[in-house]
Amino acid sequence: MQAKKLTKNILTPAKILVIGFFLIITLGTFLLSLPISSANGLRIPFLNALFTATSATCVTGLTVLDIGTAFSTFGQVVIVMLVQVGGIGFMTMATLIALVLNKRISLRERLILQEALNHSTIDGVVRLVKKVILYSLLVELAGALLLAIHFYFSLDLSFGNAVYFGIFHSISMFNNAGFDLMGTINGPFSGMVPFVNDPYINIVMMGLIFLGGIGFIVLSDLIDFPNTRKLSLHSKVVLSATLTLIVVGTLVIFAMEFSNPSTLKPLHGGGKFLASMFQSVTTRSGGVATLDIGSFRQSTQFMLILLMFTGAAPGSTGGGIKITTFVLLLGAVHSMMRGREDVVLFRKRIAKDVVYKAITLTLLSLLLIIVFSMLLSVTEHQDFMSILFESTSAFGTTGLSMGMTTHLSSFGKVWIICLMFFGRIGPLTLIYALSRDRKKDLYNYPEGRIIIG
Repeated sequence: MQAKKLTKNILTPAKILVIGFFLIITLGTFLLSLPISSANGLRIPFLNALFTATSATCVTGLTVLDIGTAFSTFGQVVIVMLVQVGGIGFMTMATLIALVLNKRISLRERLILQEALNHSTIDGVVRLVKKVILYSLLVELAGALLLAIHFYFSLDLSFGNAVYFGIFHSISMFNNAGFDLMGTINGPFSGMVPFVNDPYINIVMMGLIFLGGIGFIVLSDLIDFPNTRKLSLHSKVVLSATLTLIVVGTLVIFAMEFSNPSTLKPLHGGGKFLASMFQSVTTRSGGVATLDIGSFRQSTQFMLILLMFTGAAPGSTGGGIKITTFVLLLGAVHSMMRGREDVVLFRKRIAKDVVYKAITLTLLSLLLIIVFSMLLSVTEHQDFMSILFESTSAFGTTGLSMGMTTHLSSFGKVWIICLMFFGRIGPLTLIYALSRDRKKDLYNYPEGRIIIG
């Protein structure tokens, strides 16, 4: 009995999330290592299976093997199931099973769900889980239907294959994973580049990535808006900042790549704009590209790095430091320049501890990317821009690559696996999981002053 109590005290919500993701990756690695998961019937090397399982569970999309040609149907189903569980969260799936079995959700489980979904309180967290599951299934079903119809007519697939392709890519895009099966049609690692001039595919996939990236709390607010006629502060910040970054990203890519013969120049006017918008949307954590990222100018690649680092919204299927963190940092800078003490967004004052958390998260994220970029510089024979791009993509669980992933050494694969895991869990959650129970100080030190600037 005492051991049980001790275990409960030791396993905080942050620790349970870390352990849960670790166990799912372990199970995925085992399944993908089986000969039945391989297209040729041979066992996939352990490190490659681990890399793929981590990338799928962390909804990243970086891969050392082409999903369409290297894995069997069984292996592909394992990957897309890992994407689904990793995207909406294993605790959400566990809660679904509990609800189906008519089991009561305990306070401890509600606290874990609050941590997993980045919800502000435990109040209404079970209702939110039900909405997460419902919205995910509805959006993925709609996306699968739209994609299956187009694949059936445009790719000359059988009805069954078109439906399979539609389901796989809808789940992958909505969960911001970026995996695709186009290697079976256009050759290994061809990705979505052949669809650069296809407005239908571009619009449907951008819609799926956008809906998956804004987060379930915002989705819930938008669906309830006709009745409530109001949006929460969180939803206002996420939507306004997301749309702003998409527009800015689109215009910058369009301007910088307009005359690049390897990217936008061969496309017609509307195609140039559509391709620019798609790359702007997907850098937020989508992981698929309709242009060769390695052929972009370095100025554009660096801007993509900044967008990947910013990432999607909290409580979404995307990664990065999260767009709300980015907005809070800008708000803090603006307040300091105006001589104000408080950060104010949409006429609402933001608590100082939230601002401190945003600063801490950003610095920890930068530190992780710097450390692992240095490690990759030691083990990989690549230019630094490719290394920085790959590191940021892995941490932001974005999945875009300049072509470095397939050339990674064994050490390089390990570094990227660590970055994908840390990026999905989040630096703060990882710190909370590794640290002792947080206690409030019983006393204050005398105030001191240092000079900055």
